[in-house]
Amino acid sequence: MTILVTGAAGFIGSNFVLDWFSQSKENVVSLDLLTYAGNLENLSSLDNNPRHHFIKGNIGDRELVLELLKKYQVRAIVNFAAESHVDRSIHESKYFIETNIIGTYNLLESARSYWHDLGQNLREGFRFLHVSSDEVYGSLNPSDHPSNEKDPFKPNSPYSASKAASDHLVRAWFQTYKLPVLTVNSANNYGPYQFPEKLIPLCILNALNDKPLPIYGDGTQIRDWLYVGDHCSAIREILINGRIGEVYNVGGWNEKTNLEVVEALCSILDELKPKSNAKSYSDQITFVKDRPGHDRRYAIDVSKLEGELECKPKEAFESGLRKTVIWYLENLNWVDHVASSEYQHWVKKHYA
Repeated sequence: MTILVTGAAGFIGSNFVLDWFSQSKENVVSLDLLTYAGNLENLSSLDNNPRHHFIKGNIGDRELVLELLKKYQVRAIVNFAAESHVDRSIHESKYFIETNIIGTYNLLESARSYWHDLGQNLREGFRFLHVSSDEVYGSLNPSDHPSNEKDPFKPNSPYSASKAASDHLVRAWFQTYKLPVLTVNSANNYGPYQFPEKLIPLCILNALNDKPLPIYGDGTQIRDWLYVGDHCSAIREILINGRIGEVYNVGGWNEKTNLEVVEALCSILDELKPKSNAKSYSDQITFVKDRPGHDRRYAIDVSKLEGELECKPKEAFESGLRKTVIWYLENLNWVDHVASSEYQHWVKKHYA
């Protein structure tokens, strides 16, 4: 049997595929359209692996997806495919609607058609796992309890609104058609292979190139941080033992301000790659105009995941951040390849 992983060449998707091969002998079909954040280099270690099949394609292409499901006898879909960055959604919301909402709808319909025609045993074992975000719950006040799976959605950006819509579609396909779905809402991921539009890799790249480390507003926006390896482990556990139709929050219990994150990153760089002038990388921190509608705090309650599935993050924020910095320092060729002219244009557009 085989699993289909969509968005497999992106940050979390590629980490999941690599983690899967380290834990399982099951085949994987990786589907990715290879837009700006999809990078086949992330999966290059699997180039000669006969159990891995990469297909360039769109989750919205029903004919292609259905063909892949049938050809490889897929028993589970793990959907990472999404436009994922809030800043981009503010300037280019169209693509978020097309991929995150319409794309998810088409993927659900392909899965439903395939699942409907399976034999009884295969139908019962089939799973559609949808990966979403904590941002669907909206912003919290400092004293608010972290968001749990029963809290109402209050998305505030085009990105989070599109992900909330996709979550509703997944739930509806379970309630209406009984498609065996699972949904994961995760905290801010960090780790290897993350495209440098996100805070941590952006600041690593800028620090090494002696550029400003841009922080929106006053830098006190709070996020819960989750090492990508812990996210992958949680998804594997949910795929095996999660209750059909349920939503599971996956977080790290690591609430940090953006400024705290960047200062910790600078301290690690000061230690591992000290500047020739003996100054700290923190001198490059630069506060820039806040983005529109910037949510002040995200935090999620992961008690359900820990209670039902006994699944807890293994990586502390400090150790995970150190691993991340070391990976980027050891993979500067990867960084150079992704830091294209298109990326430079994006940085100028958003942080100038």
